[in-house]
Formats: sequence, C-alpha cells, structure tokens
Amino acid sequence: MGPFEPKDPLFRARVMASFNRQEVMRTLGVEVASIEPGEIVLRMPYAAAYTQQHGFIHAGIVATALDSACGYAAFSLMPKEAAVLTVEFKLNLLAPARGEEFVFKGWVLKPGRTITVCEGHALASIGNEEKLVATMVGTLMAVFDRPGISG
Repeated sequence: MGPFEPKDPLFRARVMASFNRQEVMRTLGVEVASIEPGEIVLRMPYAAAYTQQHGFIHAGIVATALDSACGYAAFSLMPKEAAVLTVEFKLNLLAPARGEEFVFKGWVLKPGRTITVCEGHALASIGNEEKLVATMVGTLMAVFDRPGISG
C-alpha cells in the first residue's frame, strides 16, 4: 500500500535489532532481505529438517515466517517506545511449499495507534520461477510499558 511515514527515523535499526533477537528466525535460517516503511521481505533457504511427510515445507514454518514478516512490517511504523505482538492472523495455503528458496513479504494495509492490519505472501522459488504458496492477513498490536516486553 504505502507510502507510509515511520514514526521513528531509526526504524530499520530497531527492526533489525528486534529481528536478531528472534532465535526461531535464526534456527530457520530466515534473513531480512529488505526493510522499507510498512514493508519487509524475508528469505529462507530450503531445509529438509522443516518439511512435512511429503517433503514440502511445513505449514507451521510458513505461518511462522509470514507472522514475522507481517509483525515487522507493522513494527516499522510504530513509535520507538513500542513493542509489537500478533493478536490474530489468517493463513491461506494455496499450493505446496516446494522450492529451493522461500520469500516472505509483509506489508501494512492499515496502520493505527494501537492496532495495525497487514498482509503477507509466501513465495517458493525454483530457479527463476516463483510461485505464490500462501497468503496471510494479520492483526498486530503496539504494546507500551508492559513488563518483560520491549521493542
């Protein structure tokens, strides 16, 4: 959607610092490819350890990465004193997640002071061919002054 104006001019550094604290993203080999106000792109290589019984990347892994993509898209527009938590998401699995690399794109549809709505796409790549395998709509909440929760 956009273009959006971030509330924190140092949003990229704040997003990266938070992302780098996520052990699950490190475990899955997910990396940030790009960050813009209200948008993020994550990349993950294929790993057999994350497949289900048919050899496709498990739906839970796809959901995890898309949740982070939507969360960080929302977080990029929040004030520097905010943290972000997902309060709801809906996942549509459109095709088997089969590929050499996976791209997870998240972007803000409607930012708000407390609640932000985002959309995400998961794409699987084999060579130069890219296929949409899942979509997500997520609702994210800005959290302020909550013990144990920080940006």
